[in-house]
Amino acid sequence: MQWTERWTERRSRWLEVIGFVVAFLAVHALLWYLTTISANLPLGDVTITYKRWIETGRTDRFWVGIDADWVYPILAIVPMAAAAIGGVGSIGTGWLLLMIVLDAVACGFLWRFRGLGVRVVWWWLAFLLALGPIGLGRIDTVATVLALVGVAFVATRPAVASALFTAGAWTKVWPAALVGVLLLLRRGHRRGVFAGALVVTALIVLVDVLYGGAAHLFSFVGQQTGRALQIEAPVATPFMWAAAAGVPGAAVYYNQQILTFEVSGAGTHAAAAVSMPLMAVVVVAGVLLALWAVRRGAHRTEAAPLLALLFVAALVATNKVGSPQYIGWFAVPIVWGLVAGRPSARRFLPIAVAALPMALLTQVIYPGFYDQVLTVQPWVLVVLTIRNALEVGVLVWSVVALVRLGVGPGARSRAAAHAGSAGTAGSAGTAGTGAESAVPAPPARGRMEP
Repeated sequence: MQWTERWTERRSRWLEVIGFVVAFLAVHALLWYLTTISANLPLGDVTITYKRWIETGRTDRFWVGIDADWVYPILAIVPMAAAAIGGVGSIGTGWLLLMIVLDAVACGFLWRFRGLGVRVVWWWLAFLLALGPIGLGRIDTVATVLALVGVAFVATRPAVASALFTAGAWTKVWPAALVGVLLLLRRGHRRGVFAGALVVTALIVLVDVLYGGAAHLFSFVGQQTGRALQIEAPVATPFMWAAAAGVPGAAVYYNQQILTFEVSGAGTHAAAAVSMPLMAVVVVAGVLLALWAVRRGAHRTEAAPLLALLFVAALVATNKVGSPQYIGWFAVPIVWGLVAGRPSARRFLPIAVAALPMALLTQVIYPGFYDQVLTVQPWVLVVLTIRNALEVGVLVWSVVALVRLGVGPGARSRAAAHAGSAGTAGSAGTAGTGAESAVPAPPARGRMEP
């Protein structure tokens, strides 16, 4: 009887694996196909811009990021060069193959994690399908995969998670926010988190310096400062409607210097100037909220993915750059929240569901009907407005969720326990030991430590 049960269980596992492999290949085959048929060139950055950078490096020995300032951190050149191993002319095919391999690696690391009884890789696969070919067609895919694999190590190997997040940050900056979450909320392992980030950074800097790129190592930091409003950004939405209404001065134009479409009009420069300070204010407010919630007794396990989501939502919703691939960043904190224990998974379920239409609307905007976005057709501006409202909605939700975490019954009871223990320790003359050591740690079953 036991043998029969084991065989049935094993067969069920293999059927699930086979089913996922088939679904994974089908989704990525469809995404590959969509990159070839769209007139809006979802792989254009790879086959035009990345190709030019690698071709110049190979033929003229002039590498962006080493011999000149660059818009990306220096590690981003590695996957671009790797995609051109078979020849610069076939960089598009090489890039898609590389992205599929990286997605498969991420699925392998995340396979064992479940959220509310369901493997989280199924959600991520559905998210990629909704997001469309842009989910494969930019350097952001590499940073996202590194960050997703990092999430798999958050509980058991925080130093490894930090190292992977840092490698992602040296590819596309934004995963640096995840390192910040670990430093703020990974109690007792900050040295390991710091060491993981430091080792990776030191290795990258050392190699870059040896290749003579020290003068341009941090050039990516200042590359965004002079940009105007990109047309898909939430803060640009009112000005896009003004352009559609024929308001004088409001129009979509192509910025030849940075190769992107921006919107002009009265107030656009002020909105662009305000976006970065606004982002900083939201991020600082999020940090204070998370620390407050933890001090009130909230589990760091649950606060960490919420703070990560707030960071990512702030980076997207308040950004003057609204590139469609930014939506892919949301996958990382959502997966983190889904695997951080049942209470966290229940909390993140609405956001995991809402992220799917947000991704699908992004695919409608780009590459689907991007030509009509450029001509400010009202129907597609409605789609763009709804998508942008969802981005802002995720940001608001993350703030509200952190507040609720800090004022919830569990947080209040733990805060009271901390206060009571502190009072007892103080009256006994042992305040120097710290109240936290006097309070039993909550059971860890069913949770992942951040």
